[in-house]
Amino acid sequence: MPRDNMAASLIQRVARQARLTFRPPGTTTTSGGGGGGDGPRSAEALHRLRDLLGEVRAEDLRLSPRGPSAVPGRAQPPVSYMHICETESFSMGVFVLRAGACIPLHDHPGMNGLLKVLYGTLRIACLDTLPEDHDDDDDGGGGGGGAGASGPPLPHGRHHRHRHRGRHRALLRSHRLYTPSSAPCLLSPETDNLHQIDAVGGGPAAFLDILAPPYDPEHGRDCHYYRLLDGPGLLPPPPPSPEEDPPGLPKELWLQETPQAPDFWCGGEPYPGPQVSP
Repeated sequence: MPRDNMAASLIQRVARQARLTFRPPGTTTTSGGGGGGDGPRSAEALHRLRDLLGEVRAEDLRLSPRGPSAVPGRAQPPVSYMHICETESFSMGVFVLRAGACIPLHDHPGMNGLLKVLYGTLRIACLDTLPEDHDDDDDGGGGGGGAGASGPPLPHGRHHRHRHRGRHRALLRSHRLYTPSSAPCLLSPETDNLHQIDAVGGGPAAFLDILAPPYDPEHGRDCHYYRLLDGPGLLPPPPPSPEEDPPGLPKELWLQETPQAPDFWCGGEPYPGPQVSP
């Protein structure tokens, strides 16, 4: 089979497996609707999706290593997004990061996700939210105790409304390097739901992103940003070996919800790869 046909077949299979994996309860494989379910239909379905996603390479999507495309004006986006497809149960697209760019610490409320590096090297910190004491909801914002779519979705370019400006307890679970040879990074509504994503290694990076269900502020799935209360960053750089965390993890941290940083925004650009019909 010609490579273009193989690539089209692969990304098509990824999209259809994503729809199978996250289709709402009570639907068939051919029906839509429902706004997404509570999670993957089964561990087997999620494993199959992760395996398929792990096979995708940059050339399958007709991408070559580069940063975001230039836009008119002096200010250029640190990140751009290529929309591939979206249903009520999932969205899929590609994020392109310029060298040294960071998608700040953000959450994915009530959402599952998979992230597969296509080129470059990403440093990804994954955190879980922890139950909060009643006195953690004040507006002090001081120091804490202990211690990243269609048009484009954000971190997908959307500004959020504050739920409150209090402190949040979180557990830093992992802080690893991901390359094209790494298995996809997974998140769920309960585990690794907060991410910070940094392009490291001196070059641009890109990753294929699946979110299930998609961001939808009207249904409580809006993006919120956070900063670490007791330091400028999450941790020193992780070890040079992928899939290896720095010592001292997991580690409890205190976070402050913040507005979207003024120096971070996400541009949009066309997706050049094979079209899919999920």
